Amino acid sequence: MLPVNLYSDNVAPAAPEIMAALARVNVGPAQPYGQDPETKALKSALSDLFGAEVWVFPVSTGTAANAVSLSAMTPPFGVIFCSELGHIETSEVGAAQLFTGGAKLTLIRHKSGKMDVDALDEAIRTAGKGMQHRSQPAVVNLTIATERGGVYPVRDLERIAEVVKRHELKFHMDGARMANALVTLGTSAKDVATRLGVDVLSFGATKNGTLNAEAIIVFRREIAEEMRYRVRRAGQVWSKMRYASAQLRAYVENGLWLKLAAQANRAAKRLSDGLLQVPEVRMLEPVEINQLFVGMPERVIAGLEADGIGLGRRDGGVRMVTAWSNTDEEIDHVIARAKIHGARAAA
Repeated sequence: MLPVNLYSDNVAPAAPEIMAALARVNVGPAQPYGQDPETKALKSALSDLFGAEVWVFPVSTGTAANAVSLSAMTPPFGVIFCSELGHIETSEVGAAQLFTGGAKLTLIRHKSGKMDVDALDEAIRTAGKGMQHRSQPAVVNLTIATERGGVYPVRDLERIAEVVKRHELKFHMDGARMANALVTLGTSAKDVATRLGVDVLSFGATKNGTLNAEAIIVFRREIAEEMRYRVRRAGQVWSKMRYASAQLRAYVENGLWLKLAAQANRAAKRLSDGLLQVPEVRMLEPVEINQLFVGMPERVIAGLEADGIGLGRRDGGVRMVTAWSNTDEEIDHVIARAKIHGARAAA
């Protein structure tokens, strides 16, 4: 067995269906910069998926998707409201502020990364809309599957959408692990994006099976017109875009993205159930998608690391992230090794 690496779902290989799509389009010439048939077909596929016409801009990373999206939604004097643990706050080195030309992030208190709806409403209401001396409310950024592995219930998403609409702001959704969230919620992309009035979605795919492709999905034509120039200026217009588009098209065709996410989520549940049998091991957050935040004795952590099992130390515990490619055999191996180290620690 190869070493099991649960450091992140980013460590997983690309899914076979994605590699097959790349091979399929790797024949003959194709027009560059998104004028190829594959990119045009991708727009149709995603419009069908979301139940409305959308405009699609393949990009190389989730950070690029978030930062460029927000740059087209927020003036330099604008305010972006997000969770205290939002990826744009904790992990993107101020990319949103850079690409917007200086917009301000206002952080909203959270539980498991999920913004408190009442706190969001209050922050927008008291931000000083129309006051010349204040940064102006512009966008609400929401990560549907949070940095602590939480998933917003549909009712909370609806309430946030109501707040956004009432205050006449724009709505940006960070969908880095959107597929994992949809599997948990048992709902559709249309229901959590189109129906709720999301203006721009950062559509994650690399964590869930693509090789190197994410997308900005725009639901409003006027934003899409500006986005054409924003992505070009950011260096995110691929010359050989057929390869990015082929990955994203294969990703959503026949529900592949949801099948891959379901496997990752199942692996997380199996891992959680097994680890809870180890003495002194506890879950620091509810396991809702494919991320586990686990408290465990140092002897167990060090033992798993010595076994070559990849994990990330976080806040006095560890984060373990399962992927579409994890097998039952791999998960059971991690559980078995944790039990061995746990028994030694208990002794």
